[in-house]
Amino acid sequence: MPAALEVRDLSFRYDGGRATLSGVSFTVQPGECVGLLGPNGAGKSTLLLHLNGILPERLPARSEPAVLVDGLPLAPANLPAVRQRVGLMFQQSDDQLFCPTVWEDVAFGPRQLGLRGDALGQRVRACLERVNLDGFEHRRPHQLSQGEKRRVCLAGVLACEPGVLVLDEPTSDLDPRGRREFKLLLRGIPATRIIATHDLELVVELCPRSLLLDGGELVADGPTVELLSDEALMLAHGLEKPHILQHRHPHAA
Repeated sequence: MPAALEVRDLSFRYDGGRATLSGVSFTVQPGECVGLLGPNGAGKSTLLLHLNGILPERLPARSEPAVLVDGLPLAPANLPAVRQRVGLMFQQSDDQLFCPTVWEDVAFGPRQLGLRGDALGQRVRACLERVNLDGFEHRRPHQLSQGEKRRVCLAGVLACEPGVLVLDEPTSDLDPRGRREFKLLLRGIPATRIIATHDLELVVELCPRSLLLDGGELVADGPTVELLSDEALMLAHGLEKPHILQHRHPHAA
């Protein structure tokens, strides 16, 4: 079985800027839940945008692929298939919600994939129920709370039935109850998940493995508890050992 995601020596720079990613390589197996950690400016969001072909804006027609999804190289001819397999939830909910109603926002992705009629309606209802928003079909997204917006975004991604779920700071700007609710939702999703976040307690609770990115380079890859318990490593890369681990031995179960 091929890896769910394989990144090979990925490098990238924005026009006129310094390198944002430098030689990043890692593999994620089907069903893994992996944390992506690092300080602001480390390149986390840029890396996520490469996983379903939003970046680079122009894929070279002939070159060694830097990203493979289920063994499928990220190349121009494969973009539609890759984008169906990799669902990306943006850091800012308002970047993802642009339709007049919740129903239309959740229906947008599967409609692009050709789903119509009763099958589309059933898919939308099922995904809204999955994120505890049944009955919200006719609500206006801009009138929702931040937590409700996040759940609509998640429903819209799940409606496309991706095998890989990529989330950029999914609990930022949520209050404690909103964070708890969203963690429970993420825990119940069987897809392969990559979660970029500063919420280190979420990573400890959900992600057995983490990647540490800094300055566009992958500086560590290993068991989450071991990485986050290494205070010297954390401090060297702008992070701190989370409170949940303050009195926990790194090899504890």
